Amino acid sequence: MKRIVILGAGESGAGAAVLAKKEGFDVFVSDMSKIADKYKRMLDDRHIEWEEGQHTEAKILNADEIIKSPGIPETAPMVKKAEEKGIHIISEIEFAGRYTQSKMICITGSNGKTTTTSLIYHIFKEAGYDAGLAGNIGNSLALQVAEDPHEYYIIELSSFQLDNMYDFRANIAILLNITPDHLDRYDFKMQNYVDAKMRIIQNQTPQDAFIYWADDPIIKRELTKYDIKAIQYPFSELKEKGVIGYIEEGQYKIERPEPFNMEQESLSLTGKHNIYNSLAAGVASKVAGIKNEEIRKSLSDFPGVEHRLEKVCMVRGVQYINDSKATNVDACWYALEAMKTKVVLIIGGKDKGNDYAPIIPLVKEKCSGIVYLGADNQKLHDNFDALGIPVRDTHSMKDCVAACYELASPGETVLLSPCCASFDLFKNMEDRGEQFKELVRNL
Repeated sequence: MKRIVILGAGESGAGAAVLAKKEGFDVFVSDMSKIADKYKRMLDDRHIEWEEGQHTEAKILNADEIIKSPGIPETAPMVKKAEEKGIHIISEIEFAGRYTQSKMICITGSNGKTTTTSLIYHIFKEAGYDAGLAGNIGNSLALQVAEDPHEYYIIELSSFQLDNMYDFRANIAILLNITPDHLDRYDFKMQNYVDAKMRIIQNQTPQDAFIYWADDPIIKRELTKYDIKAIQYPFSELKEKGVIGYIEEGQYKIERPEPFNMEQESLSLTGKHNIYNSLAAGVASKVAGIKNEEIRKSLSDFPGVEHRLEKVCMVRGVQYINDSKATNVDACWYALEAMKTKVVLIIGGKDKGNDYAPIIPLVKEKCSGIVYLGADNQKLHDNFDALGIPVRDTHSMKDCVAACYELASPGETVLLSPCCASFDLFKNMEDRGEQFKELVRNL
């Protein structure tokens, strides 16, 4: 019996364990942290052996294959030891793909992944398609393949997941954009991160589709390096040579695989970045054969995504917006670009090698105040203090919201769009957004 060891017992790892057990493997799960109770129950109910708070070498390094959770870096000591022993290391998505013939719609990019993935899922479900939501959101792909199979899977893929994918094939691959992110995981080399993102198109055939933003300078450059076999569907904000999705005279238009159009004003998502997300989702839906009226309806009634430009409430004439998902500089740029009022910007967290230069012109133009929120805010002081905008230095969400309440005037917006990861002060991005919302609602 082949032995599968799973490192990390979160959503991804626990799901992989369930599928491995179902497929007859000898399964062991190991997590250096404490395992959440719901995942312990999932493993116990299926008689899967696990450990927490340690990695027992004797039980790990005898694996035929290791499934590594995406949050574990390649530099982790146990990963290095496994590599030295020649043990093949894969992602949960790679493993799950071996046991299903379902259609895979895969979305990656530095920004917009969750919104686009959620929008495509919304369109598919509303059109009556049997679809599952997986990857960075929804239930793990492996768990669904094992116990709740679907005809289509809409999968949000991070660069970390793509790193350990080799034979997996996307029937529809969507590449939204590539801007600096997670450089701390890629030796601070942008090309390493770019190479990870481009893995979305590996193994595609002439029967598959590749949808991408034609205006992204990095994507443009990278495409010249690849022999792309899939049918290409480039989109752009404006009608240009070769693009098949664009906005023209207030009309949202798709030319291929067959024509589709609707009023831009009818799109439920607003802001320039969401034009790209909506175009990618519309093209994917057309490729999948969804009818125009179904796409039109879903593009106009999609409710949006939690923690992404989420309006929380109005307090004394000030609008508070939760954009906790903005964990890189480019995401913050798009959020600021979408603002129509003066902004008190909340920024900070665990820096991932950020270059803040791209947002400085927008900060100068739009911000009436900046509140730093992090364990160490020195880099923020170095970048933004010289702009002459009032700043506050805070190290907890409670102090941050109090500072925003003091700085913001009626008619302005308080925008949590941090540019950074959350792990210095919070459990995760969701915890940061939830704390913000709760404190704001209690003002």
